[in-house]
Amino acid sequence: MIPHAIDAPLIEIPLFLTPAACGFPSPAQDYVEQTIDLNQHCVSHPAATFYVKASGHSMVEEGINDGDMLVIDRAITARHGDIVLACLDGEFTVKKLQVQPVPALLPGNPDFPPIYPQEGQELDIFGVVTFVLHKTWRG
Repeated sequence: MIPHAIDAPLIEIPLFLTPAACGFPSPAQDYVEQTIDLNQHCVSHPAATFYVKASGHSMVEEGINDGDMLVIDRAITARHGDIVLACLDGEFTVKKLQVQPVPALLPGNPDFPPIYPQEGQELDIFGVVTFVLHKTWRG
């Protein structure tokens, strides 16, 4: 059984209201601090949302690295271009969904081939990846 995000305790973390510049530093500004709970921020449908740990390197160009934590929402209908958690013949994979011109599961790394589901294969789109929690600290 996959635990749902609704089971997670409320943990409020400080949120700075002034955006952090990723280019040139901005002049110092007064800022107001409030708190944010990551479950409230990342989870729109608690009963249909769960987390899964990414494994492998097939989605690095989509910003998903080995070991990242993915937020999966089963209540969202997957559309062309969405990154999805798919189950193909009982094996889970995270790929970009292609609907047109032919259905496919596309990797985000040219070293991996696209997956074109064949007749007789069982494909289930298990949910849509809505957020990626990526660790940047190397410690």
